[in-house]
Amino acid sequence: QVHLVESGGGVVQPGGSLRLSCAASGFTDLSFTSFAMNWYRQDPGREREFVEAITRAGDQAIYADSVKGRFTISRENADNMMYLQMDSLNPGDAAVYYCNAVRSSGGAWGQGAQVTVHT
Repeated sequence: QVHLVESGGGVVQPGGSLRLSCAASGFTDLSFTSFAMNWYRQDPGREREFVEAITRAGDQAIYADSVKGRFTISRENADNMMYLQMDSLNPGDAAVYYCNAVRSSGGAWGQGAQVTVHT
């Protein structure tokens, strides 16, 4: 069973940067490259929102309009890691950020990492 753990969340001032990491493990008959990877975020009282996606090979990415030009998704398949570089953060970006692995037969979610943006 795939296990995902996010790290790197914290408190930052508006205009600041954070880098989230997602460590994947638990692969048996599959590998990290069997999964497309996504970042989602959720603010209390709101639905979970798609942020970014990256292909299995890491050669293509899809961004939500709200983060385009500010956030960068990447993955290091050799290390079973995915990253989210977040720049020019604003209060609207504050949320719990979730790592998600997905393939046709299902996927997995991490426990989330809190990102807080305020002065």
